[in-house]
Amino acid sequence: MTSLIVLLVLVAAAAGLLRWRRPAWFWLTFGVTFAALRVLVRYGSVMDACGLTVPAARWRIGLARMTNRPVPGPRAPRILRVRPTRTGLVLRLKLRPGQDAFDVAASCDRLRHSFAVYGVTSRELRSGVVEVRMTGYDVLKRVQMPAVTETRPMRVPVALREDGSVHFRDYRTVPHALTLGATESGKSVYQRNLVAALASQRVALVGIDCKQGVELFPLARRFSALADNPDSAAELLDALVSHMEDVYQLIRAEQRITADVPDAEIAADIWDLREDLRPIPIVVLVDEVAELALFATKDEEKRRDRIITALARLAQLGRAAGIYLEICGQRFGSELGKGITMLRAQLTGRTAHRVNDESSANMAFGDIAPDAVLAAIRIPTDTPGVAVTGDSTGGWARIRAPHTSLRQAVNICNRHADLTPDVPALAPFRPALGAPAPALVPAVECAPAAA
Repeated sequence: MTSLIVLLVLVAAAAGLLRWRRPAWFWLTFGVTFAALRVLVRYGSVMDACGLTVPAARWRIGLARMTNRPVPGPRAPRILRVRPTRTGLVLRLKLRPGQDAFDVAASCDRLRHSFAVYGVTSRELRSGVVEVRMTGYDVLKRVQMPAVTETRPMRVPVALREDGSVHFRDYRTVPHALTLGATESGKSVYQRNLVAALASQRVALVGIDCKQGVELFPLARRFSALADNPDSAAELLDALVSHMEDVYQLIRAEQRITADVPDAEIAADIWDLREDLRPIPIVVLVDEVAELALFATKDEEKRRDRIITALARLAQLGRAAGIYLEICGQRFGSELGKGITMLRAQLTGRTAHRVNDESSANMAFGDIAPDAVLAAIRIPTDTPGVAVTGDSTGGWARIRAPHTSLRQAVNICNRHADLTPDVPALAPFRPALGAPAPALVPAVECAPAAA
């Protein structure tokens, strides 16, 4: 008996230590079993308390009265499947007649407390079937991406969602995106993860970093073109517009509009072309868009209008030509001048890290997902990298990218430097990779040493 008590104490101590230091291990060893038992035992009463039950069918009530049996009680959604994952549980529910997927979504917070799990989210799979995802611990506190993720061309994993699933950046589905965030909010780390994930893909990376290139130029070996000031950025964007027009001429020449060609084989973008004719897709990363929109003189205003016009043209017409925009900034509103709101309307994907005011969150989600505005302004300052992401469908979720140091991103880009394509239109902007010349004078004036 004593040895059994000692064994139980050791198991409890081990469970407590795992829950404190390694919550993922605790979940896989103990948590998933306890959570599954709680769900199965409490399911009926919890659904009834949350208002997710419907009265029994009339024929059941009538049959019970005819046979002098007890009248059946309210019926909860039927559990089709319970699937454990590395971060939680996934329940697939069959709704009863008269129930709606919104009823389940509105009860997620009550389900979280009732089943004693960290978080609950739901989504409709098809008519009458809802998937409820439960997370057993805070997966965003220490992000651990799965060892194996499903990747496809132009679809890369960049972060982890709060329900434990992987957040992908899919350029074929969401061509252009806007990323906002205050200083030290994790915006640069998110951008590094994106570049590191794209480095192994057959894609040309184009960067515009007006902070003299301090963010993107260390990754230059994987970039086909880089600009570090507004003047070179304007020329680079003009070259991209010219390249886009050439790609459209190629598509027109290869459209194959004849009577014997099926409709599905008529080319309308680069992905309909044969692989040997298909141009390399291009991802354009703008590190700080405000530096391109601000001006102080008449000449700078003309340059600014030229830049914004080129960006708007690429956002409106670039998808079919295989040109995709990733625009980052601290703010992105009408105070940046004319054309900004038109450009923002073309950016389908929205990601907002911690922002300093509500108006900045409204710039990202005010026109597509108003519910996400409150979530964006509640991101605490001690969790850099946590962000809210959404798109034009109105759905949104909290995500966090794994911490990737600049050295790690540089190593990945150097490892895949041989995949950097040569795009003739962008050749003048190819970064020079030679060793820098030694400085003859100090970069910063220093005070003379004391005698």
